[in-house]
Amino acid sequence: MSALIAFEGLDQSGKETQSRLLRERLEAKGHRVETLTFPDDGTPLGKDIRAALAGARDHAPDVMQLLYIANRHERRPDIRRWLDEGAIVLCDRYLASSIAYGEAQGVDAAWLTDVQRLLPQPDLTLLLDIAPTTAVARKRANRDKFESDLALLDRVRAAYRRLSQRPGWHLIDGEQPRDTVSTTINEIVATQLALP
Repeated sequence: MSALIAFEGLDQSGKETQSRLLRERLEAKGHRVETLTFPDDGTPLGKDIRAALAGARDHAPDVMQLLYIANRHERRPDIRRWLDEGAIVLCDRYLASSIAYGEAQGVDAAWLTDVQRLLPQPDLTLLLDIAPTTAVARKRANRDKFESDLALLDRVRAAYRRLSQRPGWHLIDGEQPRDTVSTTINEIVATQLALP
């Protein structure tokens, strides 16, 4: 059975860790799992995004979100092929990141949703919810320009929490211990996707 699962949330919310733990569990059960992290640094657009996050480029918020979306389109053929082959695809950040971060910077959320309609849509979105102060406490050095703006992160968190009211979303308290979060995710995935 194929499925596309997106992990969303602020930086340092545990997306990478929980994606890895879920992958290990699913593979142990015999499922084929593919993973992606966005932005994908392995593409030219991904490299430009990283340069912008480091302050080496200065893009307007709408241009920045279009770069993120184009970066996802670069991997669209892979995602579709993996799903067609029956894999479970795990994404560390996906469509909702552009909506939450874009909306927090004044970009129209409906437009950001519409311009991503041709990308494969998630079957399940897991929002790991943490406070911006927790994100800062978990990563004190080498923060990019978005990670350093607490007012922005407050708006991003509020946007994510609004999005989490949509069907297919699950808001998980990311302030809990890692194993507790992992157990919750395993239960959600097993129930919602009917996976053994």
